[in-house]
Formats: sequence, structure tokens, C-alpha cells
Amino acid sequence: MRILGIDPGLRVTGFGILDKEGQQLHYVASGCIKTLADESLPERLKVILNSLDMVIVQHKPDQVAIEKVFVNVNPQSTLLLGQARGAAICAAVLADLPVGEYTALQVKQAVVGNGHAGKEQVQLMVQRLLKLSATPSPDAADALACAICHAHGGQGLGLLSTRGFRVKHGRLI
Repeated sequence: MRILGIDPGLRVTGFGILDKEGQQLHYVASGCIKTLADESLPERLKVILNSLDMVIVQHKPDQVAIEKVFVNVNPQSTLLLGQARGAAICAAVLADLPVGEYTALQVKQAVVGNGHAGKEQVQLMVQRLLKLSATPSPDAADALACAICHAHGGQGLGLLSTRGFRVKHGRLI
């Protein structure tokens, strides 16, 4: 199974592709899609959509995993991030690919074992898990981490019923 992980962002959208064979994960590719701040919002969304379409055509993933948007302090930033995420989801849906969605907490828990891990910890664990010769960029690492989370069946928290539980320190209690 080939999985495309996406870390959506309006300025930088990270993507990472890996193959899952049994319980083994194999790195295929990763990178970043960058948009220009002086472009209009529709143009930036078009860049994200078209670039992800090219990644999908080139690498032919079977499934897509994308990080969910969290609400941060600035509602305007959250809305813009949501639009970038929508463009990324549209690229997957237009290619008839199933999409799994995971919170940052779920992704970090699945990859690092701590839902509140820092970006550096995620980068190092992705490098170690995929046996990469160099540390991936933060956005590519987050996308690869999303794909790793999905490869494990989203089984960290993704497909687990969490009704009646709460999360404390990145763990279900």
C-alpha cells in the first residue's frame, strides 16, 4: 500500500510518500509545496491543488492521510489553514483516493509516543523510523509522520473508539 501524507499550510504544504509492506515502512519521496505571500488566496490554493495533483499522478498513492486543523489563537490563520487543507483534500478526492484525517496529537502519539512532542522530536523519529540519511524538513517530516500514523491503521487513536475517554499528556485515560 502506498500512502501520501499531507501537512497542509498556506505558505508551505508538506507531503510525504511511503510504502507499507506487511509491517515494514519504506520511504518513497517527500517535499514541500511553497506559495508566494504576494499571490492572491485563490492563486495560492490553485498552486497547492495543482502541485498535489502532480504528486499524485507521479507517485500513484493508494490512500491519503492529512492532518486536521486545530483552532489556534488567531481565527483568521485558522480559516486560511482550513482553506489550504480543503485544497489538499480536493486533490485527493478528485483522484478518487480515500482520505484519513488525524489530529496533530494523534500523529505525534503514533510516531513519537507523546502527543505533545516538539517538531524536532518528530523529525528525528521520522528519520529513525524510515532510516533516512538526513533529517527531513519540519513540514515534510510532519507529512511523513501523518503517513506513518495512517500506515499503522490509524490505530494509535485514529480508528480507536475514544468515547468515554479523555486525553491527558497525549494519552487516553
